[in-house]
Amino acid sequence: MSKTYEHYQGAAHHHERAAYQFKEAAKYHETEEHEKEAHHAYLARGHAQHALVHEVAAATLHVEICDPRAMPVSGHTPRETSAA
Repeated sequence: MSKTYEHYQGAAHHHERAAYQFKEAAKYHETEEHEKEAHHAYLARGHAQHALVHEVAAATLHVEICDPRAMPVSGHTPRETSAA
């Protein structure tokens, strides 16, 4: 299994967990149990952020595979040559 696919799978997993936690937070919001609501909202935010980390990693790997020239190598940036 490719690393890109693994990152997409990780992102999907964390998006599902975030959705579940947001749903739980909404339940506690309706019953005005603010401490539990805050806890589930906090967990949902963490899962959403972790999903974004996986998405960025997958996108970076995808770019490296499709266009290796687009990625700087060890801090070296391509420079334009002058015609003069």
